[in-house]
Amino acid sequence: MTTPIIHPNWARPALNMVDGYSLEITAKDVDSLRAAAPGILPETPIALTFLPGEEFDARVAAARTVRELGFEPMPHFSARRITSRDEFERYLAAVTREAGVKRSFIIAGDPAEPEGPFADSMALIATGDFERNGITAIGIGGHPEGHPNMSDEQCWQVLEDKCNAIVARGMAPLIVTQFAFDADAVLAWLKKLRERGIEAPVRLGVPGPAGIKTLMRFAARCGVGASATVMAKYGISITRLIGSAGPDKLVKSLEQGLGEEHGPVRLHFYPFGGLEKTVAWINEFARKN
Repeated sequence: MTTPIIHPNWARPALNMVDGYSLEITAKDVDSLRAAAPGILPETPIALTFLPGEEFDARVAAARTVRELGFEPMPHFSARRITSRDEFERYLAAVTREAGVKRSFIIAGDPAEPEGPFADSMALIATGDFERNGITAIGIGGHPEGHPNMSDEQCWQVLEDKCNAIVARGMAPLIVTQFAFDADAVLAWLKKLRERGIEAPVRLGVPGPAGIKTLMRFAARCGVGASATVMAKYGISITRLIGSAGPDKLVKSLEQGLGEEHGPVRLHFYPFGGLEKTVAWINEFARKN
C-alpha cells in the first residue's frame, strides 16, 4: 500500500519521543487550550471529539479557535451519532470553510444502533464528501488490546479495508490508537500491523498525567486493560488508588522498544487530568530528553 505523508514532521525522524505529538480536546476545552497555547508548538494537530449533547455551533467554533491559535484542527465524525446526511454535510462544510480543516478523524461511535443513515465509518468514507471538501487525511481508530465487538482478525481486516479505501480516494490514512498502559502490548500490535503490510503512520494513544482514580475510570469506560500487572508496569498500584500518575514509564518503554520495523510513529495525548498539565508534562519530558 502506498501511503502519502500527511505532515512535514513525518518526513524526518523524531528528535525525541514526544516530538510531533498531537492532543485531543472537546469543544468545552477551548479556554484550557488558550491557556496552554504558549507551550504548544505551532501546527500541532488538535483532535476535536464528537460527544453527545454538544451543539453544532460549539464544535465549529472550537475548530475555528484551534486554527486561530495556530494549530491544526482535526474534528471527529462519529458515524452512528450523525442523524442525517444533511447534518454530516453541513458540519463538514462548516469546519472546512471556517477553520480550514484538512484532516478529519472518523469512528463508528458508541450507540448500538445508528441515530441516522451511517452504520459505521466506512459509510462516511463512501460518501465521497471528504475529498470533495478538500480533506487530505483521514484518521481511523486502532485498538492494540482488541475491540469488544470484533475478533482480532476482523479488526485487522476492517483496518486494512479502511486504509485502502482512503488511499483509493486520494487521501492519506492515519491510525490513532486507543490509549493504553501496556507498552509491550502496543509494540506487539505495531509489529503485527507492519507485518500485515499496513504502512500508514500511527499515533499511539497515551494518557496524560491524571489522578489515579480518574485514569482507572477512563480505562473501565473505554475497555482498556488495567490489570494489577499492567498497572504496576505503568507505575500504579491498584490497591492504593490515591495520588496521580504520569506516563513517564510508558513513554520511556515505548522509546526503548521502538525500531525501524514499527514504521512511522508519533504520540497522541488524551489529557484526562487537564490540558495544561499534559502540555507541561510533555515539555518537561522533552527538556530532559
